[in-house]
Amino acid sequence: MPATSSYDYAIIRVVPRVDRGECINVGVILYCRTRRFLGALIHVDEARLQAFAPTLDLAALQIQLHHFLQVCEGKAESGPVGQLSQSERFQWLVAPRSATIQLSPVHSGLCQHPEQTLHTLMQKLVL
Repeated sequence: MPATSSYDYAIIRVVPRVDRGECINVGVILYCRTRRFLGALIHVDEARLQAFAPTLDLAALQIQLHHFLQVCEGKAESGPVGQLSQSERFQWLVAPRSATIQLSPVHSGLCQHPEQTLHTLMQKLVL
């Protein structure tokens, strides 16, 4: 049985109008330092978002979320931020910002399999 490791995670949210603070959860990011794991999952329910924020540019949002994933994965095309260490990328991605894509406060937990935990959190918090 694998050892238990601590992890940090945050919920990825779309906030169409920052001044109102209303949001829809669209993903989860999870970082487990001891397992050298940083991953994110995103699912955009376009019909729900369209009903929630009819003027939101869904194409632009998808591009921004794709870039978010590229930074998380450390892809070369994500620019200088994507070349940082996993820990630095996680901290950059979860930093508070006033933008359409925001993250919840960071929460912690314990797991044996970070990737499986990421999928479980996605099911519970987004889908």
